[in-house]
Amino acid sequence: MTITTSASPTPTLLQRVSSFFTHVVQRYLPDPFLFAAILTFVVFLITIPVTNQSPLQVVDAFAGGFWNLLAFAMQMAMVVVTGHAMASAPVSKRFLANLAGYATTPTQAIMIVTFISAVACLINWGFGLVVGAIFAKELAARVRGVDYRLLIASAYTGFLFWHGGLSGSVPLSLATGIGLSEATSGALTEAVPTSETIFSVVNMTIVGVMLIVIPLVNKAMHPSAENTFVIDPSLLDDSENQVQEATPTTPAERLEQSVWVNRALALLGFSYIISYFIDNGFALNLNIVNFVFLFTAILLHGTPKRLLHAIAQGTKNTSGILLQFPFYAGIMGMMVATGPNGVSVAGAVSDWFVAISNETTFPMFTFLSAGIVNFFVPSGGGQWAVQAPIMMPAGLELGVPAAKTAMAIAWGDAWTNMIQPFWALPALSIAGLNAKDIMGYCIVTLFASGVIICTAFLFL
Repeated sequence: MTITTSASPTPTLLQRVSSFFTHVVQRYLPDPFLFAAILTFVVFLITIPVTNQSPLQVVDAFAGGFWNLLAFAMQMAMVVVTGHAMASAPVSKRFLANLAGYATTPTQAIMIVTFISAVACLINWGFGLVVGAIFAKELAARVRGVDYRLLIASAYTGFLFWHGGLSGSVPLSLATGIGLSEATSGALTEAVPTSETIFSVVNMTIVGVMLIVIPLVNKAMHPSAENTFVIDPSLLDDSENQVQEATPTTPAERLEQSVWVNRALALLGFSYIISYFIDNGFALNLNIVNFVFLFTAILLHGTPKRLLHAIAQGTKNTSGILLQFPFYAGIMGMMVATGPNGVSVAGAVSDWFVAISNETTFPMFTFLSAGIVNFFVPSGGGQWAVQAPIMMPAGLELGVPAAKTAMAIAWGDAWTNMIQPFWALPALSIAGLNAKDIMGYCIVTLFASGVIICTAFLFL
């Protein structure tokens, strides 16, 4: 990475604050794998006294959960690989280049990548994670003077919005009603429509305000020119990595470079995709997103040889996901393990916030408790499984609408992703950065969004 600097005016207050956090994070935040390892030891030591389990029992809980995210880890790896393959096709590059052309200044680039990423995450979180990072790289190659670290951080801040959008696991679980009574300890027995969750006044207010405020906050954090980290555009140009196709001389080589193989596969895949959306509407999940990404890449790359090259390039970005996700699954296993008194660490956190709440403050404290739990259990489904049996009955007893309590859990789950490298791994892999490069900026976004969300749950 090449860094260029130049003189600039005195930095603003927000620039100084973001610079401070960036400096602290750069100095003290370890590599994401070491972060996961440290978090493992911290949760291990906390779990023993809180749950009254022996060290060996906690080790068993860690090992018991270690492989629980294998399917999810594979899905996330495929998000990175297929998203990269689709975006690296020539037609995709031209589209992103045209879209990036709307930003001509560094601050415009920061705002547009934040907004595009947020909207994409509101549609589907997996889609948003990949699209935001890829679009940020395109902006970095075209907009002179934009801070590359802040650009990628801004793309990642779009992930704040996911649980208030169409792929939010908590509101979608409420809408289906499947296993609702068991999950909420009997607090809910009937499905809750999305009109009361995703499209409620409180949720739409949070989304609307943050769509305006977060791009402006990210824009205001752009460093002064003398402190700006600008990547050399040539480092983002992967044209030299494009596959070189020689004139085929054998039947096998002719098949490798045949457009008809890819077209036939694309016809097969898109037949299912069209059928899926006809039958299910615009109901996106990771599997259908990966399916769309993959078969779009198959079509756009034209030949099997070009596709295989693009997939090989994208696979290089999955090492962090494959290594770290099992450790977070182990951490989740310790967090939810109950001792002889029936108490888990995650449950203890939730119980403490319930104890200090009243009808007015309960949604806000539910949000804050969910944010704490999410730091150790970074999974929407895992978050719901841990907190719903405690928070939903407590909210019902205090007279708080069930949908509001559920959305407080959902937003807490999304909120502390800003300081949890777990979900940043796909974007960081695509961008070629480390967590310490973006987390300083994300801390500022965490505080700004926290104020907005707390205010909404207190007064709406």
